[in-house]
Amino acid sequence: MDRIIAARVFVSIAERGSMIAAADALDMSRAMVTRYLAEMEEWAGARLLHRSTRRLSLTDAGDITLARCRRMLEVADDMAVAAGDDADTPHGLLRITCSQSLAQAELAAAVGEFLQRYPRTSVDLQMSNRAVNLIEERIDLALRVTNTLEPNLIARQLGHCDSVVCAAPSYLQERGTPQRPQDLAGHNCLTYTYFGKSLWQFTADDGAAVSVPVSGNLSANEDLILLKAAEQGSGIALQPLYSAAPLIAAGKLVALLPGYTPSRMGIYGIYTSRQHMSPALRAMLDLLLTWFGNIARQTSVHAA
Repeated sequence: MDRIIAARVFVSIAERGSMIAAADALDMSRAMVTRYLAEMEEWAGARLLHRSTRRLSLTDAGDITLARCRRMLEVADDMAVAAGDDADTPHGLLRITCSQSLAQAELAAAVGEFLQRYPRTSVDLQMSNRAVNLIEERIDLALRVTNTLEPNLIARQLGHCDSVVCAAPSYLQERGTPQRPQDLAGHNCLTYTYFGKSLWQFTADDGAAVSVPVSGNLSANEDLILLKAAEQGSGIALQPLYSAAPLIAAGKLVALLPGYTPSRMGIYGIYTSRQHMSPALRAMLDLLLTWFGNIARQTSVHAA
């Protein structure tokens, strides 16, 4: 737990008399404010607030803790002033989590450029497809490719992720090439475990929306497993363009359904607070915004 941030959260709650007002003032999600308050009460070893339907009020322990938190924040603010201009230079450790496919295709190279640009920083990169608790797992930045962000998350859209339907030449020679999305019902489609009901969605060249339920004998929670299976001729996969494009260019996979565009997804950076963002995190977000923008302009395939 970052005790300085927890202290700021508690002081803000006490001064405003509301966790919702504190969340708005600190530009945090309400869930994060609740977690920080719980951590502060655990740290203090006592209940700090009386909770009522109208307004929050401090317990006796809360009064004592509030005074101590204010003194602690005064010291912390004095240290920030003493640091001078150097405090704005990106430094320190960033803990980042994202999927293995995104890390392998793009993020590893982006992190390498970041570390060269800011030599006083370091990065701990964690591979995971699940939605992590940033506070509990001490994660500074989570990257997610999705179109369904939870409404209470603080996030910045960094770019877009285009997808492509593809299969190996050997599979198409044996099973034939689908000409329209509806043809996928007769094929072995390799599906992503977390996508609800394996519904693949497209936009036709004429603007019409097409949704097709698909199924197959292999599903996985990691894109790279499905990509490898498609490369070996196991079936048809819907893949991020950043992962599939090199294999398509090499002739190992064939891009399908040229008249239909799979739904575009957003690439988001998720973090705990805009107001208390470190210079290193701010610099990383700025770099990734440029990085994913360049990738979107450079990556393309010619469907067969």
